[in-house]
Amino acid sequence: METQFNQRFDTRRNFQYVNDEPSVLHCHHYITLFTKLAMEHESLGGTRFLSDSMEESIFLVLKKYFIRYKLSDKPSMIKAAEEYFALMGMGLLSITLSGKEGSAVLKRSHVDEGWIDKWGKTDKPVNFVGCGYLAAAAAVVNDLPIGSYEVSESSSIAKGDSNSNFFIKLRK
Repeated sequence: METQFNQRFDTRRNFQYVNDEPSVLHCHHYITLFTKLAMEHESLGGTRFLSDSMEESIFLVLKKYFIRYKLSDKPSMIKAAEEYFALMGMGLLSITLSGKEGSAVLKRSHVDEGWIDKWGKTDKPVNFVGCGYLAAAAAVVNDLPIGSYEVSESSSIAKGDSNSNFFIKLRK
């Protein structure tokens, strides 16, 4: 099944919708600015807040999508989650889940490529939004509650690596 991506704009309310869900796509300037702000406020949990915000935003979107289009087998749900990420303009993502844990490879990244364009290469990963997306996707695919997963980025396009690599594991 090809992933559905029905986009419409409500001119009366000035809202954009994707598959009847409110949606906003920010340019790389915006996403890198709030990523940098989160990193500068790490003492307040800035990057965790950014990751958790994306997880909370996408968890129900994916859950409702899987129910609406009757996706129940893991390979179809993973494929749809990868395609949804790309259709949102976030990049080219490949997810592997074995049992309750997994990994992901990001070959193109709106966040990382935007970071390099705006700030240059960095010495640490910056894709906290991607971590949140992956935590939500893993939870929905494995039929677990939101907040079940911890995702870490081990290599990063923003650091100059060819891909960004993520580890997905159950929270303790």
